[in-house]
Amino acid sequence: MSAVRVDERLVVSGQPQLGDFGGFAKDGFAAIINNRPDGEHPSQPGNEAEMDAAKKAGLSYSFVPVTGSSITEADIRGFQSALRKAGGPVIAHCQSGKRSLMLFVLGEVLDGRMGAEEVQGFGRAHGIDLAAASDWLRTWNSQRPRVKGFFDPRTSSIQYVVSDPETQKCAIIDPVLDFDEKSGATGTVSADAILSYVKSEGLEVEWILDTHPHADHFSAAHYLKQKTGAPMAIGDHVVEVQKLWQGIYNWPTLRTDGSQWDRLFSHGEPFKVGSIDARVIFSPGHTLASITYVIGDAAFVHDTIFMPDSGSARADFPGGSARVLWHSIQGILSLPDTTRVFTGHDYQPGGRHPRWESTVGEERRTNPHLAGIDEAGFITLREARDKTLAMPKLILHALQVNIMGGRLPEPEDNGQRYLKFPLNALSGSPW
Repeated sequence: MSAVRVDERLVVSGQPQLGDFGGFAKDGFAAIINNRPDGEHPSQPGNEAEMDAAKKAGLSYSFVPVTGSSITEADIRGFQSALRKAGGPVIAHCQSGKRSLMLFVLGEVLDGRMGAEEVQGFGRAHGIDLAAASDWLRTWNSQRPRVKGFFDPRTSSIQYVVSDPETQKCAIIDPVLDFDEKSGATGTVSADAILSYVKSEGLEVEWILDTHPHADHFSAAHYLKQKTGAPMAIGDHVVEVQKLWQGIYNWPTLRTDGSQWDRLFSHGEPFKVGSIDARVIFSPGHTLASITYVIGDAAFVHDTIFMPDSGSARADFPGGSARVLWHSIQGILSLPDTTRVFTGHDYQPGGRHPRWESTVGEERRTNPHLAGIDEAGFITLREARDKTLAMPKLILHALQVNIMGGRLPEPEDNGQRYLKFPLNALSGSPW
């Protein structure tokens, strides 16, 4: 195993043997970061084996798997988070140590502790060619729009700020209003973090966008409109979802014309984020109202497809359809291969760090629900998988808020707000 000391807290290396882990602990290391995806080579131990060996050796362990061609900012931040949480010196490894050093160096540049012009010299000083890191930075600096993801661990949701570096105008996509179902408490910590970022970057909020009425978290769209004055928008098929859930909730006074939003987008409708052209793709299947926002070279695909190691979204909600979802996914996959794909959730398979950015080409080639599968195969796979899933724990809480654009129920005569629960209205209980 080749090893290179980067600084007092980090050593990067090639693949260690499981028997080495006890020695690492004796040498004063506190943690292992595995940057190698499973299955790269038959000889590698793999994530589960490394996790078990680290536990036996008393080391903490993080799984931040990357390939050199698909590193994203989420990977860099995941690596930094693992370093912070280690509580002592760390050995980070891939096959040779190159990817581990790339993640470290890219984080240093993004945070302003190293200049982009210093990267290759830093690599040479440590015996590792970092030309790929310089290429990554050039690409990152040229991207329009800029995309900042905010992962919400309570709901595994990702919220986005999508900005135009020329005009400093931005859109906020799928923001989360915090909710604790045990106490009934609501909060704005997640939404306020977005506002803090917007302020720190000198951005102006031009749009507050939801891709669909969410079933697993409350939308913070209304709260953010109150704070920023920016218009709220969603797809025009939201009226179908309102009518469906109006019946489920027995809510005759609910306005089912979509008037809770400032703009209802139709399929193909163009708009702009600053100077960047954007358009809407109607993408139903997960819900009746789901849409994809294509902004510049970035597609925000909500709950259609997930990261390439995670498959696709469920299609068994009221109004959902695996067949319809398949056709929506094909529309997304017809975008250019280099289109960046940003998903609405990440459930961290294998315990890896949160990720949310891929490309159309990666999805087509490597997503197990798409690669080499036809429509009939997808429907069979998706419907079988959905039968194993319980309903989201917040679906009955969230829909009555989200079909109102994120507005909480009006206070009753005692000043208290109340949610309403229909009993036995949905199938999928995990008895």
